[in-house]
Amino acid sequence: MDKHTILHDVFGYNDFRQGQEIVIDSILSKKDTLCVMPTGGGKSICFQLPALLLDGLTIVVSPLISLMKDQVNTLERFGVNAAFLNSTLNNNEYRQTLKKLRDSDYKIIYVAPERLAMADFISICKQIKISMIAVDEAHCISMWGQSFRPTYRSIFKFINQLPVRPIISAFTATATPEIRKDIVNMLGMISPTEIVTGFDRPNLYFSKKKTTHKTRVLLRFLRANKDKCGIVYCSTHKYTEDVCALLNQHGYAATLYHAGLSGKERKQNQEQFASGKKKIIVATNAFGLGIDKADISFVIHYNMPKSIEGYYQEAGRAGRDGNPAKCLLLHNKEDIRINQYLIHNSKHNPYLSEKEEMKIIDNNMHKLQRVVEYCNLKSCLRAYILDYFGEMHSDMCYYCECCKFNGSKLGRIIKFLNS
Repeated sequence: MDKHTILHDVFGYNDFRQGQEIVIDSILSKKDTLCVMPTGGGKSICFQLPALLLDGLTIVVSPLISLMKDQVNTLERFGVNAAFLNSTLNNNEYRQTLKKLRDSDYKIIYVAPERLAMADFISICKQIKISMIAVDEAHCISMWGQSFRPTYRSIFKFINQLPVRPIISAFTATATPEIRKDIVNMLGMISPTEIVTGFDRPNLYFSKKKTTHKTRVLLRFLRANKDKCGIVYCSTHKYTEDVCALLNQHGYAATLYHAGLSGKERKQNQEQFASGKKKIIVATNAFGLGIDKADISFVIHYNMPKSIEGYYQEAGRAGRDGNPAKCLLLHNKEDIRINQYLIHNSKHNPYLSEKEEMKIIDNNMHKLQRVVEYCNLKSCLRAYILDYFGEMHSDMCYYCECCKFNGSKLGRIIKFLNS
């Protein structure tokens, strides 16, 4: 079979999306490949499809347990032999998966980065043919990214232990030029093909509002967008629970998601949202990565996020079906204080030195300042985001709150008076 046949017969698509074919061709040419593609752009097919054509196993490194299960279930429905190795497996399931891995029964296996340091997994991988290591959420390897995970540093060491070096591919939705460079260096990629398909999501309408009456603004927004499906992001467990309770009191079908819930509760709530039984999910940033729900028509940030990368990734979960969607950010001075506290009191990481942790704190404080700048903007919001990621843009997008105001009669009068 060729790539077009697999695209149609296995994945059910007639055409590639923007950038997908270039990435796939690079991998099939056995070149290391770095792909930056926005949320909803179809990154998973970029490594799943070539995995079926390459001779050997593809290992997908991912930090997202829920994503692993979802994607493996989907691949199995497509008739692809796939599996995952993570902490959700019991001892018997783990042993059975390792046995099938040793017998080369799989074409694709998803693993958490911690798995790459385990002796039994390393031993098996030395005995079988591995065609590709695909690193999902690759920005996690950079100390300067918004979701740094020190265990991602084990990927390079794992690759060096293999008898034959496989193709290395890396995928992310939000990476500045500096972080892209860090990804290439930390993974030891050799003259990689770099494909950046563009960060702009023209169907997303960006707005922001400074307010001390967030619940009032939130309820007004929801009344104007009745029966629409959306996510409300909050910065803490308490905010999540309080906002969810408020929405239910006002008759909205809302559920919640945060790391303080049991695994069973998180799974149940996520499934209710995914199935449409609950129209709104109120969540911390623990929710959303890898969620493939096309009909999300709004994303509201009830609290100011800590970084532009985090904000854009979360906001980008709206409008994946290509229809117009709204992204509203509510903020006030209290949000800044909460984020400063969270940054300075982050959990100690045993993988890092004190000096490295201080560098990360300084970097995160700088990222927070860029969000504060965004919240205070009077010029194009989209242009600010695209500039942050190093992408060319026009001065006005005409589809954000600031452009709408600046293009209005009142906006033109104020601009004239200030000139």
